[in-house]
Amino acid sequence: MIDPGGPQELQQASDDVDSAPDGMVKTGSTEPIVNIAGTLVALGPLRRDLLPLYLRWINDFTAGRNLGHVRAYTAEQETAWYDDFVKTDRDTMFTIYEHHSGRPIGTAGLHRVDHRNRTAEFGIIVGEASARGRGYGTETARLVLDYAFLGLGLHSVYLRVFEFNKAGQRAYTKAGYREFGRRRQCQFMGGRLWDVIYMECLATEFSSPVLEKLLAPELDSTEGGTEART
Repeated sequence: MIDPGGPQELQQASDDVDSAPDGMVKTGSTEPIVNIAGTLVALGPLRRDLLPLYLRWINDFTAGRNLGHVRAYTAEQETAWYDDFVKTDRDTMFTIYEHHSGRPIGTAGLHRVDHRNRTAEFGIIVGEASARGRGYGTETARLVLDYAFLGLGLHSVYLRVFEFNKAGQRAYTKAGYREFGRRRQCQFMGGRLWDVIYMECLATEFSSPVLEKLLAPELDSTEGGTEART
């Protein structure tokens, strides 16, 4: 188990991303880094050694449907995507780990981060089918908002969700997002056109589940509480 009070190393991790039939990942000796730990999930940096797993997830049409990415991706394309990601400061992404098992189950993050205007777009894929419908996406959305507002100092985070993705809409609403508009009949999926719904959350509307406490400076009592401890 991971202490939700701060970043810890997971007790179970994977060197070998060859997946078993149930989506579990073989456990190796390398313990992944975790930045933010919640109750159900923990978030850590993307990992090059997990590229085969990321590739399998993005090629799952059921998962890709909710991203609008119903196409076949090659290993070369996934590697190029990762190489581009590590060179940019406009995107911040995390691997999602199931809290109790330590297995990677998806990715999530912030795209088009604009520090001047303090905005970003949220995106997520829960790649493991067995991890869907268990509240993991909702908590991930809240943890990423926590990082956006408390870690990066952003003020407004938005997302796009398709009209047919009712589970996603419920999860995002629970996480703190609210619909502010929609673009009608502009996403083709399953033989028809659907609306794209836009949702947003502001820092002033959000209560931090983890980072407000974790990032609070500790004051040095010997200095009358006026200086941060170094």
